[in-house]
This record gives sequence, C-alpha cells and structure tokens, in this order.
Amino acid sequence: MFELAWPWLLALLPLPFAAAFLLPRAQGLMSTALHLPHLGVALPQQAEVSPVPRLRRICALLAWALLAFAAARPQWLGAPEDVPRSGRDLLLAIDTSGSMSIEDMQLGGAPAPRFAAIQAIASDFVHRRAGDRVGMILFGTRAYLLVPLTFDLKTVGKQLADSTIGLAGRETAIGDAVGLAVKRLRDRPQQQRVLVLLTDGVNTSGELDPHKAIELAEANHVRIYTIGVGADAMRVNSLFGSRLVNPSADLDEKMLGEMAEKTGGRYFRARNSEELADVYRTLDKLEPVADTQQTLRPVDELYWWPLGGALLAGAFAFLLPAWRVRVLRGALPT
Repeated sequence: MFELAWPWLLALLPLPFAAAFLLPRAQGLMSTALHLPHLGVALPQQAEVSPVPRLRRICALLAWALLAFAAARPQWLGAPEDVPRSGRDLLLAIDTSGSMSIEDMQLGGAPAPRFAAIQAIASDFVHRRAGDRVGMILFGTRAYLLVPLTFDLKTVGKQLADSTIGLAGRETAIGDAVGLAVKRLRDRPQQQRVLVLLTDGVNTSGELDPHKAIELAEANHVRIYTIGVGADAMRVNSLFGSRLVNPSADLDEKMLGEMAEKTGGRYFRARNSEELADVYRTLDKLEPVADTQQTLRPVDELYWWPLGGALLAGAFAFLLPAWRVRVLRGALPT
C-alpha cells in the first residue's frame, strides 16, 4: 500500500505560480549607456532582457514539484506482521570446558560431542523464542558474555554455531557464570529474568562459589533452569578390550538441583540428544513466548526517488544555458 506520511506538504506545489502572480514583474527593457570615447559622451540606449527559455522553466518547475513530493515522505507499507507485546530476558549459560568434547551424544545416528549436540538443539530453541530478548554466556575457566540480551535471535544462533570447546577455558566456573547472569538480569523486570544453564561437570574454577551464586540469584529473583548433560554409560576401547564407563561421574547433580529449586526453576537431566530436545520443549511450556496480538506494518521510505529526480532536473536546468551557448557557437560561421 502506497501513502504519503506528510501529505499537507503538497500545498507547497503552487508556490512558484503564486510568487509569479504576486511579485512585481521584471522590467522588459533595461537601460544601458553607449560610450563614445572620441566624443567624450555617453548616449542612453535600451536593450531587451533575454527571456528565460521555456525548457529551463519546465525543468525548474519539475524540480520544485519533485522536491515537494519528496518532502511529503512517500512510503510503501508492507503486510501486517505480528509483534510481541512483551517477552522474557533469557540468558543461556553454556559450558565450554574440555569435557564437552566427550562423544556420548548422537546426531543424525552418528556419535557426536556433547557441545555439538547442544549447538544443534539449543539453536532451534533460540529461534523459537521470538518476542524474548536472548543473550548467551560461555563459561569454562572464566565466564564471558558472548552476546548481550537482544531481540536479534539470528545473531545469537550464529554466535552459538561459531563457538568452540575451550573458548572460555578448559575448566568449569559455574559460580562465575551464574554471577555474571545475575548482573546482566537484575535491572530487568522481576518476572522476566530467566537463566538456562547447561553443564556436564562440577565447579572447578572461578572466583564465585556456586552456593554464593545461588543466594545472589535468589535475592535478585532470577529463575534458573539447570541442565546436566552427558550419558550415564559409555563403551570405550582400551588395551584390555572394551569396557563400560560413566562419562558423567563428575556431574554435580546435587548442586544443580539445589540451584534450580531455590530460584524457582527446575533441574533436567539430558543423557542423550532426544532428552535434551525434550528439555527445550519443556522449557517452552514452562516459560511460554510472549503474546503476539500486536501487529506492525513495515515501512519502506521512498522519498529518495523524487529527491533524486529533483536533483537531475535542477542540474539539467542549470546546464541548459551553457549547452545552448556551445550549440550556437558551433552553428556560427567562422
């Protein structure tokens, strides 16, 4: 749909005609003096004023009309789109420690590292959060805010896909990750502060003790959903044959459960990719996306088309006299 944002500015269109009607006309004749050096006198003489060429007047009027049209802000309104009224401020805190490279997950029927499974499944979760501001923290030896809270879910997904194991260090600073998340969420509306923390181990690094971090999150009303990632049994080959091991022996489920319970969240155990996907589907139900009853029509500004036409018409009117002079000189005999 086409419309003008400021149609009242089209009232400027007749301004040149009003000026021509109201302002006094220029004299048709101009007086000059003819100097006669040998007589020492100057005789008055009348010379006609050259009229403005018709084509130049047309170009000037066209430029004015296009300028007035550009000032009225022509716009193209797109189809209505749903826009969320309000959403949550949701931070993902993802463990990038060395143990995330253990291949006890499945992707497409093939063994895959834990971190690759998180990347694939969490990316889909992020893109379903339309209406929420989503950010991402990576933690290993230290915790880093990789993406601040934003509505740009595409950027969050891309940053997640580009992340690698060990990017934040090879150890596990769970307390620092929670502390950083609380710092970023505490100024947001109280009921919208949500942290989803994924880890496969126990706190082995950082400056903030996890239990102090729990108290900090509880005091600032940050709901924490914790996810323990990793299989309970995995067959490995050695010099003495294959044997079953527990690759998640270091997972601190007690602390993760306490963290979720005290902050009003929930603890989930994801032993494989299917359970991890179920966890994210459950989170969608526990923390539903924002209401999308409001609509917005995207607007494309088109003023630069008439503005460009006005500049071309004005340039042509300005260059027209010089062009006529060259043509006339070329036509005169030498």
